[in-house]
Parts: sequence; C-alpha cells; structure tokens
Amino acid sequence: MRIAAIVEYLGTNYAGFQIQPNLNTIQLCIQKALSKIANHDVKIEASGRTDAGVHALGQVFHFDTESQRPLNSWKRGANSFLPQDISIKWVSEVDKNFHARFNVMEREYQYLLHCNDTPSAIWHQKAGHYGYEINFKLLDKVLKEFIGKHDFTSFRSSECQSKKPIRIMHDVSYQKKENFILFKFTADGFLHHQIRNMMSVILDVVSGKKPLDYVQYLFEVKDRTKASNTFSPNGLYLANIKYEKKFKIVDLKNTVII
Repeated sequence: MRIAAIVEYLGTNYAGFQIQPNLNTIQLCIQKALSKIANHDVKIEASGRTDAGVHALGQVFHFDTESQRPLNSWKRGANSFLPQDISIKWVSEVDKNFHARFNVMEREYQYLLHCNDTPSAIWHQKAGHYGYEINFKLLDKVLKEFIGKHDFTSFRSSECQSKKPIRIMHDVSYQKKENFILFKFTADGFLHHQIRNMMSVILDVVSGKKPLDYVQYLFEVKDRTKASNTFSPNGLYLANIKYEKKFKIVDLKNTVII
C-alpha cells in the first residue's frame, strides 16, 4: 500500500532535504524513523527538495509498504524516533497511482523577512534579515512584475537541473506586521534558488539600488550573472503543496505566524 504524509521541519541543522553521501539530511532522518516502524527499509518520495537552512511547514512525501499499521502509529511512532526539529503532521493511505512530486498542481513558499538595522539573535535562523529602508509603494509594483508566465533563467542557480526555465507565477503577495514582512509565492513550480534570487532582486528595487524595470530586464536578458546575489535561506519555508482533490491530500493552509 502507499502512504502519504505531511512533515514540517527546521532546516538549520541539515544539509538540505535530499539524501547526500555522508551528510545529515531530512530525508535520511525520516527514512530511518519509518523503517523502524515498518520493520523494513523505507524510501520516501517528496514533493520537492529544499536546500540547507530552508524550512518546511507542509512538505509532502509518500512511501510504499506491506506492513499493516494503524495510521496513527505511522505518525506517532515515526515522530518518537525523529529529532524535535522534524515532525510528521498528517498521514493517510492513498491511491497507488499518487506521486508526491509528479502530481503537484501548485507549490507555495513563504519568506519571513526581519527588517531592522541590527540582526536578531532570536530570529536569525528562522528569518532573513534586511537592514535598509523599504519603499512599500515600490514593493507593491515590483511584486506584480513576477506574476504570470516568465522565463526565470536569470533567477535560477547555475546548478539547477531543470530542463525548462519557464514557470507560471500564480500569486506574489506580502503582509507586514511590526518589523516583519511575510512574502508568499505560489506557482506551478520553482527553479533551484529561484525565490532566494527573487528576494534579492525585490529588495534591490525597493531600496532604490535598482530601477523598477530591472525585473523585466532580467526576464529578457536570461543571464544569472546580471541578477542580484542569492539571498539568505534562513527565512524560506515550503508552506503548502496542492494536488487534485481525487488524491485526498489534506490542505492544512500552513502559514508562518507573525
């Protein structure tokens, strides 16, 4: 049978989600925990990868097993073997044709930005820091530049393995509370480092370092070296993954609370 699950984690202490030789990763920890419950080796398939230092509120994965366990045992049992910075939130048996990665309809990432002239000792691992003044009228305008179908070549990592740089951004928005800004990005998919590179460009525009048409220039030039430096991973969260309703994957509407 096939089991689907939703997991949240803090990525600070890990070399990313995906298993890598001789490194501690989120996937490795989850597979070890589930293997103990299943009494056989378990391999999970996730909705996508997250880099070192990137967090998740709603990473979805699936695995196959012949071991019969109550659903609550998969969740509680695995959590008892997981470190405190990884927690499985939801588990369900799903159709054998469900695939956590290939059936994704929409991905949502959130970025928590701490705006202050000095960095926070409390928030430094859970939020990006920005110490310059932000023009919010420009912020409203620059975010709209990203919505729609675009070639994100200038926003992808040189190590990105995706064959196609075209992505459809469904929404880019933000909410502000005191010294924090929470950005939300939803799309059909994202390229490696895309959001972190978008964040750098956005902040360069709203601080006056770059003009508003900088975004359109980067879409046209299709050259990563022309864009701003990659922003910090610390405030980036994989928040929600959406599938067709027929797969019955719960929508937890995860959000970073500010």
